[in-house]
Amino acid sequence: QVQLAESGGGLVQAGGSLRLSCRASRSTFSIYDMGWYRQYPGNQREFVASISRNGITNYDDSVQGRFTISRDNAKNTVYLDLSTLKPTDTARYYCKAGPLPGDHVAYWGQGTQVTVSS
Repeated sequence: QVQLAESGGGLVQAGGSLRLSCRASRSTFSIYDMGWYRQYPGNQREFVASISRNGITNYDDSVQGRFTISRDNAKNTVYLDLSTLKPTDTARYYCKAGPLPGDHVAYWGQGTQVTVSS
């Protein structure tokens, strides 16, 4: 079982920046591929960015060049730096851990709200 706790969301003006953090409860955090997703009201969660256990990153085209995902295994934390924010980035952002190879279980946090005003 992995518990995830996101933080760092808030209200920001368009063009501004935020840093989201997701802290994991387990010291084996380093073995998990980690991801950030976002969800608009009434919609399904959609992929934003991911970072593998080996540090390989991947981004959705809509955030490429504006968002940066990183991880600090010593702190059991994954970050998402959001810059040049747009009103269309307004959503609830969720952190995901796993699944591990050969497993099907992924873990999710409760999310943190990002609101971008125009």
